[in-house]
Amino acid sequence: MAKVKSLAELKAMREKLQSTLDLREKSNDPDSFQTGCMGYCHAEPTIEVKCPGKDPIVFGHVDNNRADEILTKYVMNNEIVDGVIPVNYETI
Repeated sequence: MAKVKSLAELKAMREKLQSTLDLREKSNDPDSFQTGCMGYCHAEPTIEVKCPGKDPIVFGHVDNNRADEILTKYVMNNEIVDGVIPVNYETI
């Protein structure tokens, strides 16, 4: 982070941060805007897949090949795919 060299820079920084907070806190649905770590940062990138009639499921260590496998096997053919993260979190 750069050093603040003047009061004007500090005020500008404060205004920028305040506008970000206002956007988050004054939205129509602030609770749905918040995100955070599910506790599986070691498995990034992760994806949450929601299929109709099923509970959401989270997969870890997803790259392009894994995404193709998840789509083909799990979403289209309802097959089990390795790499499921246990469900002990609340959906976003």
